Amino acid sequence: MTHRILILGGTTEARQLAGRLARRKDFSVTLSLAGRTESPVAQGVPVRVGGFGGAEGLAAYLRDEQVDLLIDATHPYAARISANATEAAERAGVPILALRRPGWEPVAGDRWTMVDSVAEAASALGTASRRVFLAIGRQEAGAFEAAPQHGYLIRSVDPVDPKLAVPDALYLLARGPFAEADERALLERHGIDAIVSKNSGGEATYGKIAAARALGIEVVIIRRPPLPDVPSAETVDALAAKVDHLFDPVAERGV
Repeated sequence: MTHRILILGGTTEARQLAGRLARRKDFSVTLSLAGRTESPVAQGVPVRVGGFGGAEGLAAYLRDEQVDLLIDATHPYAARISANATEAAERAGVPILALRRPGWEPVAGDRWTMVDSVAEAASALGTASRRVFLAIGRQEAGAFEAAPQHGYLIRSVDPVDPKLAVPDALYLLARGPFAEADERALLERHGIDAIVSKNSGGEATYGKIAAARALGIEVVIIRRPPLPDVPSAETVDALAAKVDHLFDPVAERGV
């Protein structure tokens, strides 16, 4: 019997999980991407690109495609998608699991200012002109037009379009992971004295946080949004084990 699994992705872990599960001959894995990145990394399994039309559309897809398991492996800040996924799974009567990467925790030497939104982050930079490294991607960069007194270095995977209506902005196209030494060199080269970052968690983009600590630079951290309470795991290995257990024959479980 083939078990159909839909993974809502867009993260490195989603791609790793898809590859891991696809090794099982009795799993048919599809990875869904929102289509926000113009040139996504090759995924290694069948990929569906684009939205579903909210919770109702996703529920219809789960029923029509006879999906046996929905996995939410989206970015920690994709709260709307996670909420839709939980509602859709309930409507369609399909089990759901979530891959929830733990957030970063401040350690001695960190100068973190915690805020709840991108707009709050722009305000938290203060009124005096600063050199700011925006490491939040391109989609919400426009919020910093409200603080045009700062000079910005804006890093994203895809180009920021339209560019910000501020007098001083530099754009850097790059895809992680980013090593701490490289991040430190970047911060020093551009004279950065503040960083704006989401609390993404994981190793790939932690380099800037460690580099800021070493240089004594303030980091404005945008807190994670609340996410639905569904069965979850913090790592690819732990979630893969949950999936294996879910579909193992009862006799093999020793139940």
